[in-house]
Amino acid sequence: MAKASSRLLSLLLRLLAAAATLCATVIMATSHDSTTLFGFTLDAKFQYTPSFKFFVVANAIGCGYTLGVLFVPPTSSLSRLVIVLDVMVAMLLTAAVAATGALAQLGKRGNSHAGWLPICGQIPSFCHHVMGALICALVGAVAYLLLLLHTIRTVPSPLLP
Repeated sequence: MAKASSRLLSLLLRLLAAAATLCATVIMATSHDSTTLFGFTLDAKFQYTPSFKFFVVANAIGCGYTLGVLFVPPTSSLSRLVIVLDVMVAMLLTAAVAATGALAQLGKRGNSHAGWLPICGQIPSFCHHVMGALICALVGAVAYLLLLLHTIRTVPSPLLP
């Protein structure tokens, strides 16, 4: 009974992580806005910023990996590799959230020391999409953290045969 509930919890955490990273990818990939300032049109798209591109790719990798791992049997010899890859995906998602969060904060508040003005007042739709994608990705990263903690607790020796 305990083993079945443990496997169910792992499955639910993986499904949560897959759904969250898929949502983050779709929301960021569809984010765009434009405004006109002093006769110039300002476009905002995720493709214009390297950290936003990294965010989309990292979340797509996280979602694809999570969906692929659902088909690996827990008794397989690959299950030990899955634990190591889970750690790597968790770090990748954390890095993507951190990089995008820093840039989103810069867009929202600006940087008075560098003379960069905040832009979220001019393109609010884009900033709201970025914030929504960040929230979804953070949920995915937390799901991976919980999955790793669950694995460490339930598997007696996750890396040793």
